[in-house]
Amino acid sequence: MEDIQKRFIELSDRADERYYTTFTEFLNMEEQSVLKSTKLSTPYHLFGGYEMAERCIAGFGENSEFDEFPISIIKIEPLAQKFADKLSHRDFLGSLMGLGIKRELLGDIVIDENIGFLFCVESIANYIVQNLDKVKHTSVKCKIVDELPKTVIKEPEEVKITVSSLRLDVVVAGVYNFSRNEVKEHFVARKIFVNSKLTENFSQVVKSGDVISVRGFGRFVYCDTLGTTKKNRLIISVKVYR
Repeated sequence: MEDIQKRFIELSDRADERYYTTFTEFLNMEEQSVLKSTKLSTPYHLFGGYEMAERCIAGFGENSEFDEFPISIIKIEPLAQKFADKLSHRDFLGSLMGLGIKRELLGDIVIDENIGFLFCVESIANYIVQNLDKVKHTSVKCKIVDELPKTVIKEPEEVKITVSSLRLDVVVAGVYNFSRNEVKEHFVARKIFVNSKLTENFSQVVKSGDVISVRGFGRFVYCDTLGTTKKNRLIISVKVYR
């Protein structure tokens, strides 16, 4: 990860020297974690095209939070929905990679009613629209859209669970119904992030507003402790993004 850390520093220094916002390509969770641990000369902001995106572009500079990020949204829709395959995230991604597109140029893919909404860097958007005509065995049409339809953005599910403590491993196990061994395996596999930062400290205490991501399962926000049960277990509220 030294190369990508060096790249972050270069982009930050360039933004500082030239007074404009510089951007990375899309970063996965591990790369975002490296970014959060890197000392930089300018502020930065992460954005993936919509709230709670997993893959994000980093913008460096004093105004990075307010500048427009170079992200396009492409709607990928079967020509004949009635005869289309049931399309998964893997199907969409595989077809895009089959066009020779590097993964770092692609952000999240949100699927709704068998239609994919792809976030990508602006520079590759027209190429995708012109060349992606099939996903799996299904013929598709593509077009650039201004935003995700409101119906596509799923509201998080607010859930109340009981846990023995606010330790990170205990809360993660409670939200996803993991056994003690399962949650340990996810920590060992470096799949758990708090506020986009990789953590291997399973005894860390979660705080209100913390965003916890478990790669392959999604993410949730710890909201608050609501009370205790008669057996002194904590009743907590979390918002789960499916």
